[in-house]
Amino acid sequence: MPVYLDHAATAPLRAEARDAWLDAQSAVGNASSIHGAGQNARRALEEARERLAAVLDADPIEVVFTSGGTEAVNLAVKGLWWAREQSADAVVLPDGEHHATLDAVEWLQAQGADVRHVGLDEVGRIGIDAFGAALPGAAVATALVANNEVGTINDAAGLAGAAAAARVPLHLDAVAAFGHVPVSFRSWRGSAHGRAGLVAVSVSAHKVGGPVGVGALVVSRAAELTALVHGGAQQRRLRAGTQDVAGAVAFAVAAELAEAEREAEAARLAGLRERLVGGIHSSIPDAELLGDPVDRVPGNAHVLFPGASGETLLFLLDRAGISVSTGSACQAGVPEPSHVVLALGRSEAEARQVLRFTLGRTTTAADVEAALAALPEAVERARAASGPRTARAS
Repeated sequence: MPVYLDHAATAPLRAEARDAWLDAQSAVGNASSIHGAGQNARRALEEARERLAAVLDADPIEVVFTSGGTEAVNLAVKGLWWAREQSADAVVLPDGEHHATLDAVEWLQAQGADVRHVGLDEVGRIGIDAFGAALPGAAVATALVANNEVGTINDAAGLAGAAAAARVPLHLDAVAAFGHVPVSFRSWRGSAHGRAGLVAVSVSAHKVGGPVGVGALVVSRAAELTALVHGGAQQRRLRAGTQDVAGAVAFAVAAELAEAEREAEAARLAGLRERLVGGIHSSIPDAELLGDPVDRVPGNAHVLFPGASGETLLFLLDRAGISVSTGSACQAGVPEPSHVVLALGRSEAEARQVLRFTLGRTTTAADVEAALAALPEAVERARAASGPRTARAS
């Protein structure tokens, strides 16, 4: 049986979400139409918005459905920058962000944005003091709630508080965190008001067992945001286009189920992760867990295997029926070192020697044991293919 340990890339579709999607998709009607069929679609859509808002601790009107996490991130970062006060051009950008954010900000640089980089500490965390120091006078700030590669969880409320104090609008990317840690737009926003502080949070359906191609951006009523897509007044004029009713319904179902089981699953997955990490250390003593050893996404184990190419390891494990990830970006078909590992202060060689194991709802103890059984030979072969090992630079 294949072993799937790449849940951070995408989680298996939940049967309940699939059934909800099929049921909603079988009904005919555009949610913007006035006739009865259209209004039935509208009711299903707005009920889904209410249900997702309840999970995210937000008001329904604040939930804007998108085509996924990438669109949600782009709408937040670009939309906030375009709506900025003209005296402010800077974007505050931590070094370990997802490429949806990095590439969006790079595009904004071509439009005149100034980027203020914020470094990560040795476990991949964004320091509140360093983040706060970069904020004064910025147009927009963005940050991950949980790092999608090394799994380290950031202080979302602390980041939001720093942005509010500096009177800078903040977007939090919660795509990797949603379903694993509590996501509360209301409590993270705190006492902030107006367009300052936390104003937007992005999430994605397929990370919690919903369908691919559906996401959402929670947008404060007070936020000033320019739309990316025009052509209709749907969703507060922030996102035009015929709304995906079936996708929204399935997302709401998956989100509710993920939240209902979150605490129990966190404990179960943390236990499986500890068994995986402990087994790796027993058979491959120089392997190193990256990221915070405790305060991390429960199912994430991001491991450095000195002297072994991550790409080679991925191929060998795939041949053995085990799906994992290197956690590195792949631009134009050319594997690149992980920018997150580089941001931890590691060398380029080390940034090419990592694997990301991410466990999820369908992961079993047998899956972990299968991975542990296959890893020693894979690492030995990968090291042999890589040639003589060199010591890590001090």
